[in-house]
Amino acid sequence: MNNKLIKGILFLFLLASNSIEAQFIKETAIQGQIGFGSTAPYRSSDEIVNSGFFAQGELVLKAASWFELRPYLGFISTSSDGEDVNGNPTDEKAESKAVLLGGKARVRAPIPWVAPYLELGIGTSIGEFETLTFYHDIEKGGIIPHIPFSLGLELGRNHDVDVGVALYYQPTVKQGVAALSFGLTFPINTKD
Repeated sequence: MNNKLIKGILFLFLLASNSIEAQFIKETAIQGQIGFGSTAPYRSSDEIVNSGFFAQGELVLKAASWFELRPYLGFISTSSDGEDVNGNPTDEKAESKAVLLGGKARVRAPIPWVAPYLELGIGTSIGEFETLTFYHDIEKGGIIPHIPFSLGLELGRNHDVDVGVALYYQPTVKQGVAALSFGLTFPINTKD
């Protein structure tokens, strides 16, 4: 992995975050998420879902009560236990050990106490990926693109508790990442 490339991406990410905030961002916050991660191949002869760990941090840039921009940095690690979802032995698997980096836009219903939301964005996964099925034999390391999509609920008086399902489509390695997560949001500043 090229350290200069990663440092350059992070620098541009921080620079863009600061310039966006100066224009139309009303509030900023940091959200931390943790949860159960899983990976599954696009196609397999057995029903395969490999499980693991998911964690993610997001910079929340609130533009309106119903719209936010969310740059994120996360981590997923899944591994195969040698069984399909029915407990039968299998050699098929879809594993990921990667850092997730990108940006999303969140649209939320501005409802008190329980606000459903939908997110869509674009990002990159940096790490090791393996998809072994009857249809695909892919083992790849490095940087690949992904498409994040999330559904969930923001709970509480200030919507500072987040319960959701996040999906990351990784087309170049023919697998998808799913995460059931719990998150907490901590305000940084509020503009009047």
